[in-house]
Amino acid sequence: MWNVLFVCTGNVDRSPTAEAMVKNTLGINAKSAGTSYAATVPITPKLINWADAIFVMEDKHEEAIVKLVPSSYKKIRVLDIPDIFYRDQPELKKLLAQKLKPYFNAPPEHPRRNHNP
Repeated sequence: MWNVLFVCTGNVDRSPTAEAMVKNTLGINAKSAGTSYAATVPITPKLINWADAIFVMEDKHEEAIVKLVPSSYKKIRVLDIPDIFYRDQPELKKLLAQKLKPYFNAPPEHPRRNHNP
């Protein structure tokens, strides 16, 4: 199984949408968290270490994660998705699918790990 973590600020809209798009599909365990102390699921070192790959929505999320676990920078990818969308918004799903495509062999509804083991 490939453990994938999606991170935004509040864990309300962007990261939960991404999590839902790939969760429990083709060998992928997906979780989401937020960098804000008020996030529904706050980011923790345990979550960071659990993840094989971390997809963050903005540069500030990467910075927050690296502050918690400095070695995690190797597995973080910034998607550059601004905080202007609501949860499950069709435009957000379309943008996530586009941004995630290079990392998966199939559409996010049925993703696969995009590298050889």
